Amino acid sequence: MSELLVDRNDDGVVVLTLNRPELRNAMTDAMTAEWRETMTALAADRDLRCVVVTGAGSAFSSGGDLSWIGERGAEAVPPLRDRMLAFYRTWLMIAELEVPTVAAVNGPAVGAGLCVALACDLVYAAHDAKLLAPFTRLGLHPGMAATYLLPRRAGTSLAREMLLTGRMLTGTEAADKGLVNQSFPNNDLIPEVSAIVQKIAQMGPVATRLTKVALNQEHQDLEAALRWESLAQPVTMASSDLLEGLAAHRERRMPKFTGS
Repeated sequence: MSELLVDRNDDGVVVLTLNRPELRNAMTDAMTAEWRETMTALAADRDLRCVVVTGAGSAFSSGGDLSWIGERGAEAVPPLRDRMLAFYRTWLMIAELEVPTVAAVNGPAVGAGLCVALACDLVYAAHDAKLLAPFTRLGLHPGMAATYLLPRRAGTSLAREMLLTGRMLTGTEAADKGLVNQSFPNNDLIPEVSAIVQKIAQMGPVATRLTKVALNQEHQDLEAALRWESLAQPVTMASSDLLEGLAAHRERRMPKFTGS
């Protein structure tokens, strides 16, 4: 049985489902290998419009497989560092995709699992989903870029509290604190996310990819943003999609973008 389900919709949306529900979708070696292969394929897919990540069963992901981590503790630090760095980089490949990525946190998102969700562009959670990063509770330093992703999402104050005290937030609290974009009743999460993703898939694909690249650059100042936009906007102005977008606006209909 595949530990990562990959479902492609006709509109260019791909839904990835972490599929080890009996382990609360812990990130095993097999799942990690499937994730790496899938991310590599998606990075080269020019028809891709959006990627959604969620979990099978009642959890999003319980994070790194604790038995796996325990075994690694017997290794010397240098080879263990290399293994962990490869593990981190594999799972954070989702942050490198040029298309928008969306996490649908349907249940507990713990440690490295939470970090993978936060590496997505948009994060939506079920009201009663549990989000936590209990690394230090295990005597473990945070990994999976937790010390970068948590402050970047919700500010240093909340990140310190979550990482130093192990504070758990529900989906509702996470939305209130700005850690996730929005929370929904459990049964409404997937339908609501699907509606959001459908809107993303209808946008101009070239413009959307370039916009994501711009946002990820975190321009150091106003001038840097202007320089980027003065290059990127003309690319879209010369596209067939712009003509279609303008025609659709005049005709009061949804545009049919082709990515050209």
